[in-house]
Amino acid sequence: MLLLVAAGLIILAGLFAMSDAALSRISPARAGEMAREGVRGARALQVVAGDVVRHLNLLLLLRLACELTATTLVALVTIDTWGAGWTAGALTAGSMLVVSFVVVGVAPRTIGRQHAYTVGRYAAPPVRWLGRVLGPLARLLILVGNAFTPGRGFREGPFATTVELRELVDLAEARGVVEHGEREMIHSVFSLGDTIVREVMVPRTEMVWIEATKTGRQALALFLRSGFSRIPVIVENVDDVVGILYLKDVIRAQDTNEVRELMRAAAFVPEFKPVDDLLSEMQAARTHIAIVVDEYGGTAGLVTIEDILEEIVGEITDEYDVERPPVERLGDGSIRVSARLSVEDLAELFDVELPNDEVETVAGLMAHELGRVPIPGADATVAGLQMTAEGTTGRRNRIDTVLVRRVVEPENPLSETRDERQPADA
Repeated sequence: MLLLVAAGLIILAGLFAMSDAALSRISPARAGEMAREGVRGARALQVVAGDVVRHLNLLLLLRLACELTATTLVALVTIDTWGAGWTAGALTAGSMLVVSFVVVGVAPRTIGRQHAYTVGRYAAPPVRWLGRVLGPLARLLILVGNAFTPGRGFREGPFATTVELRELVDLAEARGVVEHGEREMIHSVFSLGDTIVREVMVPRTEMVWIEATKTGRQALALFLRSGFSRIPVIVENVDDVVGILYLKDVIRAQDTNEVRELMRAAAFVPEFKPVDDLLSEMQAARTHIAIVVDEYGGTAGLVTIEDILEEIVGEITDEYDVERPPVERLGDGSIRVSARLSVEDLAELFDVELPNDEVETVAGLMAHELGRVPIPGADATVAGLQMTAEGTTGRRNRIDTVLVRRVVEPENPLSETRDERQPADA
């Protein structure tokens, strides 16, 4: 009789374990959707999923109670049969270990994970009822356990780390739940906290600016020529930014007004500020552009909300943007790369080692080698790579792309010259 009761308790413990495994995989949003569709048991499942930590702790308590009681009953039977001794203890421990592992630990949990919502719909009503009846006892035991736990324990239950969330997104893509582009977008959101403004800003060499003394007509011409709707305003040089000029303000004003009368206050941010913090600040201030300053107070560049969003959704282009690939392989074996391509990417393209301790971009590498700012037509050779700067030759004289090719060294030219100069034998 005691063995039958113990067997019933083990089966009950297996049901609790199966319910535990199923409820731990239930999504509250999915449970709410099923409840709105009128699925049987979904209403109770929604309630349990809304406070899943409390119900999981209750199931853990009930499972342990069933297993310990069953172990005690089996021990009584073995002692009554073989007497109190090592034989009874070994039989009790061995039999309960096998039974608990198979009937409670493996099979029910596997079923609960594989059929989470089906098991959850049938388990939720009794679990909800047990939560009402035994809830105070479970909460008391949890408080006692937290008193002996370092810290304050988990008031709201354990939480997932960023790494676990990334792995969950990867698993969702593998199962076809999310598309590859959606996965990349979610990963980009997580990476915002590790990205600083300097990595996404438009550098000062590529900024379009206007002097504060220019007229509205001149500003409008610059807006039309550049295609931008917001332009920084300077006084003497680009390190002296005093405001931001908006296209809509120029259109509403008279052409004779000076830019200083139309500009708005500029926002300044340090170049090492995390991008996610900057995005929150720009949303709160309802601003779309900010001037990036370096550690010395000079202008390092500018950053817009579009630059930040491109870190999440990828490159954003419109009908005015000229799409140019960062790497273009040419027929003669040379490669045309963007001047802003990273030194690491260039080294990977040619399988060479390039110095990247002091510079980050190809343009910076050329400037470091030449000792001056490269202009279109400038040549530099680094680590067996010949680099030729390309770009426009206007007022700013900046480079846009760099043509890179391997330097072909002649095969032992000195020895050939010496052979040719040897005197002929008489």
